[in-house]
Amino acid sequence: MGTIKMTGIIISENNLGDYDKMLTMLTPGLGKISCVAKGARRQKSALLAGTQFLCFGEYLMYKGSNTYNINSCETIEVFYKLRTDLDKLNNAVYITKIIRDVTEENENCYRILQLFLNTLYVLSETDKNPDLIISTFKLKLLCILGFTPRIDGCVNCKQQEDIKYFSLKDNGFKCEICGKQDKSCLEMSESTINAIKYIVMSPPKKLYSFNLKDEALEELKLISKLYFNEKLEKEYKI
Repeated sequence: MGTIKMTGIIISENNLGDYDKMLTMLTPGLGKISCVAKGARRQKSALLAGTQFLCFGEYLMYKGSNTYNINSCETIEVFYKLRTDLDKLNNAVYITKIIRDVTEENENCYRILQLFLNTLYVLSETDKNPDLIISTFKLKLLCILGFTPRIDGCVNCKQQEDIKYFSLKDNGFKCEICGKQDKSCLEMSESTINAIKYIVMSPPKKLYSFNLKDEALEELKLISKLYFNEKLEKEYKI
């Protein structure tokens, strides 16, 4: 296979030998791939900046027997502010851990990569509450993975009025009567209902264009956490 050019973001880096790096990169078309960057740890290496954790760039590489080998790279975004704020960095690492778990090689990851980059940008460049960012990220990621919650009315009786609950068991909204008969239900305020609808239906570039007050944010945080953990069958901790 000849040399190929692709964009991608580094989602893990490990030392290899004295001066090389073994990287995991998320790409839009090839999914999650392993890459070797020879000499990338040398101080004067042209690969030094572009092979750092969370660097998004354009890479020229060729495929070896088991891994890709990076020839050159041009950085597009390094998310510098994530590297200078420990709290933001910890949240970025948490999000990246999830991304590594839900992606595979040789799959189209365009929508996941787009969500990942948008989330890192908002985390890096704004003062938006990180709980809101992570909760929104989780729900939108579940939609991409095929676990879109049903939000067009009560999942049980189909009525669209008096929606009060989110059912973990039945994957969506329930009215007050049906919700009280479902032990997996979590009660929601009107603000939380509207926020979930917005997250599910929002185009990628406008995903984070909303805010929630404390009570509604706590509801969204709990719903997104429990729904996410149930669907992925794993609990993630920061």
